Amino acid sequence: MDLTYTPEQEAFRKEARAWLEANVPAEPLPSFDIKEGFEAHCEWEKKLNAGGFAMVPWPVEYGGRGADLLEWLIFEEEYYRAGAPGRVNQNGIFLLGPTIMEYGTPEQRTRFLPRIASSEEVWAQGWSEPNAGSDMANIQTMAIRDGDDYVINGQKTWASRGAYAHWLFGLFRTDPESSRHKGLTFILARLDTPGITVRPIEKINGKRAFAEVFFDDARVPVANQLGKEGEGWSVAMATAGFERGLMLRSPARFQNTARKLVSLYRETVAAGGFVDGAVRDTVARCWMDAEAYALNTYQTVSKLMAGAKIGAEASLNKIFWSELDILMHETALNLLDVRAELLPGSPAAGDVGDWLDGYIFALAGPIYAGTNEIQRNIIAERLLGLPRK
Repeated sequence: MDLTYTPEQEAFRKEARAWLEANVPAEPLPSFDIKEGFEAHCEWEKKLNAGGFAMVPWPVEYGGRGADLLEWLIFEEEYYRAGAPGRVNQNGIFLLGPTIMEYGTPEQRTRFLPRIASSEEVWAQGWSEPNAGSDMANIQTMAIRDGDDYVINGQKTWASRGAYAHWLFGLFRTDPESSRHKGLTFILARLDTPGITVRPIEKINGKRAFAEVFFDDARVPVANQLGKEGEGWSVAMATAGFERGLMLRSPARFQNTARKLVSLYRETVAAGGFVDGAVRDTVARCWMDAEAYALNTYQTVSKLMAGAKIGAEASLNKIFWSELDILMHETALNLLDVRAELLPGSPAAGDVGDWLDGYIFALAGPIYAGTNEIQRNIIAERLLGLPRK
């Protein structure tokens, strides 16, 4: 792995930095978990798309710019450096898009990918059900074929971006006699389809990051099946690989948090705050771990560009970044001391920033994308070859 950037890569970095400096909103956008913020983020995504930066490694004909994955990493570094808005359509551009490229028909690629890149269509993730959380093999929502349609009945819950999204992708059981991993099919469904009801789930802060989605004889075209019928598990595992191993959580996100943590540490020391050696050592560890994750990602990208695929080792990445995220935010709250419990808008908050909000979100990291307990089982069985109990 050669960590020296080529002249072409340096030129791309310069171009991306200049565009972001000229176009990133001067003030943060409202949260995309409220209607106003969702719409504002969609407008930002359209601007990104018009500038050629919506999803840089995608082919040009699908709304990308034909760059390679190394240039995507470079863009992510510049994106976080510029303080650009969060990606409201991350389920579509980082998870579903690559899956469609791998498993979709030419017609599906042409139909869906450009609209994902432009965020004309924003996607919700429909994995979980009331009795199928991290254990996706227990999915019970039925999709029974009737001519050219699937008739779907059941419920999805904790659908990320579900409150305002236009489409949902997920696994559905198309063989009523099947069990566990067999008989599942990956299906794409418009959320305004008759028979589909979306009920937003409000968080404690009143924002709508998730939704319950109910299917009551909802008819979805068989043409919206991704991959072969009954083989949805393998398609979903490819999507999970993108989620856990590479696309969803780029290293720039954690490097940016680590830099902020180091700055907070220095400001605390300069202001005469008490910082014991253990906290200082943890700050250093966080910075080193963020850099290690970045180097590991560059290594993964190098392998992918050489023809390899993401396998069970994605579970290692998922555990690493989710636990690092918590550690960085916990350390920041320790440095902030009593101010850590204040929201940014509180009169006495000062420069607490969004550390508390980030900490609360980080706590979900070991749960979403498959709980870390499940990831450790995968590592034990598929990487270490340990026997089942």
